Amino acid sequence: MKRILTALVLIPLVLVAVFRAPLWLFLLLVVVFALGALSEYLTITAAYGLEPFRLLAYLHTAALFVIYYGVQRYGSLALLACGLLLLYGSFLMMVSALGREDMKTAIPAAAMSELGVFYIGLPMLLLVMLRESRRGWVYVLFVFFAVWVGDTAAMYVGKSMGRHKLAPRVSPGKTVEGAVASLLFAVLVCVVFAHYVPEIAAGLHRIHLLKEVDDSLLAGYLPYGRATWWVAALLAAAINVAAQVGDLIESLFKRGAGVKDSGTILPGHGGLLDRIDALLLALPVAFLLLLAFGDRLVRP
Repeated sequence: MKRILTALVLIPLVLVAVFRAPLWLFLLLVVVFALGALSEYLTITAAYGLEPFRLLAYLHTAALFVIYYGVQRYGSLALLACGLLLLYGSFLMMVSALGREDMKTAIPAAAMSELGVFYIGLPMLLLVMLRESRRGWVYVLFVFFAVWVGDTAAMYVGKSMGRHKLAPRVSPGKTVEGAVASLLFAVLVCVVFAHYVPEIAAGLHRIHLLKEVDDSLLAGYLPYGRATWWVAALLAAAINVAAQVGDLIESLFKRGAGVKDSGTILPGHGGLLDRIDALLLALPVAFLLLLAFGDRLVRP
């Protein structure tokens, strides 16, 4: 019940942010969530006996979002700064490791701290980039459906019908039946969503919820076409599989540290990292696929 109530509160807030929030506010919301998840990640890292470089990890992650905002506002110089930050962030971690008393754990701690930036910070930045692309709300909702519908289906089908363990050493609760249900339900919902995007867009526009910049809307024309169903199905399947693998990666990370949940901030869901673990692999996969095939999903 706690899980359902938390979802009922969070989902409308997430949707309003996706549809209406200006870039600076959406960036702020995402970076706060990312830093919270990173804090949980670093706490798990400490359970391995490695004291992480918390401040540097936070600053590096936050700087990615600040620089992206600069790219949007000021162009190429900020883009160059972003590239340099990614290139030299790991060196800053290693320089900081020089001051550690325990030299045996200094470099591993620096490596795990920097990994958190790439594991959490970059995928969450890709979420912002997806949302800011043309018709980005469609892409973001498509990814959310592929991940979260699949997660819900896996949980309920796995509990009621699961007989064969998917990865018993890493996550004993996950089943093959749940994984198959996750894939099938995610594909079904995403195909239906993609098919009705024109109608959904028209409805959102009528109630002034859809924040579009396309001037053609002023003439009453909604620039959305009917999706190619099999493209939507393949994209949804790939994103869902990536999400399930991402979920297992976090389970492996927690199990190695002897931790059940990454936190307790979300009743029924655990921590922030527990809530976005599947997204962290799904978002890079989705970003690349939508970059290549997004025009087939939302046909102009």
